[in-house]
Amino acid sequence: MQKSTSSHRAAGLCPAVKSPLAGVTPTRRRLRVFLAHTQADVEDAQRLRYAVFAGEMGANLDASTPGLDLDEFDRHCEHLLVRDEDSRSVVGTYRILAPHRQAQIGRLYADSEFDLSPLNHLRPSLVEVGRSCVHPEYRTGPTILLLWAGLAKFMRNSGYGHLIGCASVSLADGGKQAAALRDQLLPHLADSKHRVVPRLAFPHERIAHPAAVELPPLIKGYLRLGAKVCGEPAWDPDFNTADFLIWLSLENMRPRYARHFDMLATQAHALPQADLAPAPTVFQRREPCHQTGSSAG
Repeated sequence: MQKSTSSHRAAGLCPAVKSPLAGVTPTRRRLRVFLAHTQADVEDAQRLRYAVFAGEMGANLDASTPGLDLDEFDRHCEHLLVRDEDSRSVVGTYRILAPHRQAQIGRLYADSEFDLSPLNHLRPSLVEVGRSCVHPEYRTGPTILLLWAGLAKFMRNSGYGHLIGCASVSLADGGKQAAALRDQLLPHLADSKHRVVPRLAFPHERIAHPAAVELPPLIKGYLRLGAKVCGEPAWDPDFNTADFLIWLSLENMRPRYARHFDMLATQAHALPQADLAPAPTVFQRREPCHQTGSSAG
């Protein structure tokens, strides 16, 4: 996984942006899940990301293209999208960096936040996911399920065995939720040989916090599948978040949820509105004239 928002980011100084989805209503939902095949598809995902991360959550993005969240990783990634067929708006997205594309860029997004050397042996089969976000009016049921189904299908089709990425928790409350969450996640730590070290650690020990908080849905979903937390969280000052590195080994998934994962992959294959064939390289990096923002990587 790359960086993905769980309770989504807040903070940072950023100009107010009008959401491109301000007129979207969820009354009719004919949704389609697919991998981006055109530059326009990719820009639709980047536009949603910017609206959520900068406009809604206030992340401090270094935007080279106004209204778009883009970075050097985008051209190396597959972009999984959910589109409302009535409004034609992209309402959910996930960014996927497969191993052969990692070789092109030379690193993972998470390498900027953690020393990942304990996971080097997994890299040939390691898919990093992130930049996940969903339009606020679509954060229930179908959209999220379609994203999971598309991701499950991608993993099963590709034959890769591991998912990794950052799940981000906002520090807008002074870090109380993130510090409490760090303690709650201790039983879910990976074994010592798979623990990584944050490059800039989140100083949880200095923060008074409640004994327990509600687990963010994204993290809860990964843990149910059997995912592990690979050590202490990092601090991302640009997004004002604590980032937890999550690792899911498909081999070690809990049997009940492994069956569910396979079922999602099968359902994605059967969806009449799904196009999950690997996309060609559809976008050459444009020179400055648009922009970007983020979710776990």
